[in-house]
Amino acid sequence: MEFQHVPVLLQEVLDGLAIRPDGIYVDGTVGGAGHSREIAKRLTAGGQLIGFDRDPDAVAAATERLAGYPATVVHHNYDEMQTVLTEMGLAPVDGVLLDLGVSSHQLDEESHGFSYHTDAPLDMRMSQTGMTAEELVNTISEEKPIHTTLELAELIKSGVPQKVRRMKNPCKKSFQAIRIAVNGEFEHLEAGLQAAFSVLKVGGRLAVITFHSLEDRMVKRQFAAWCQGCICPPDFPQCVCGRTPEAKLVTRKPIVPGEAELAQNNRSRSAKLRVLERSR
Repeated sequence: MEFQHVPVLLQEVLDGLAIRPDGIYVDGTVGGAGHSREIAKRLTAGGQLIGFDRDPDAVAAATERLAGYPATVVHHNYDEMQTVLTEMGLAPVDGVLLDLGVSSHQLDEESHGFSYHTDAPLDMRMSQTGMTAEELVNTISEEKPIHTTLELAELIKSGVPQKVRRMKNPCKKSFQAIRIAVNGEFEHLEAGLQAAFSVLKVGGRLAVITFHSLEDRMVKRQFAAWCQGCICPPDFPQCVCGRTPEAKLVTRKPIVPGEAELAQNNRSRSAKLRVLERSR
């Protein structure tokens, strides 16, 4: 299957990153290069884009689609960007994009086992290496061996009341939780946010697109921590800590897709974009 990727909140991302033609930008989750190609199109002499992805299919697809542009794609997880960019002599950078979640290709490629609508091996590995979802669920319980996505889906459905099944598919959150555990998504996000901020130059921007409340909460809290100044107790007459904000918010509230984008791309419905700018 061809690696498809419809970039979510594309214009909002480009505006948020405030692309400079001679800037250095990082797409930490390059996927099918939807965002990356549009960023790279805006770069001229001296400008450069570095794309990261742990999925070898994404690396191959993005490399092909970015051919002819000032861009390089590397097969690394985004939480490794500080080390990789330093070795490449490209840090600090002008902007970093993290488009979290699962790509359309990964959802639609049955062999990856992310979907509960089709029968496939219970895999769910974004990197195609390491522990599979099958190994995870069969380690947790030995009561019933589970080998495919539909076997797991039927087991989940059988464990909830009929009323719940009529209201919405109960598999969604369970599959999401297993996918998050298999891929260590929260651990990578926590480390990846720190890595991304560390490579930003003063005035550089970090844009993050989230797709569910748990990861959005992590991003929101970390952004708030970087933007916090004085941490003295409120009853102190004046500041003694001397702490100043490391960043400022570009978006006070998360940006969400408009009606036109929702009509064209239903998978964008849960997307939220947050952007900050490093100030010291």
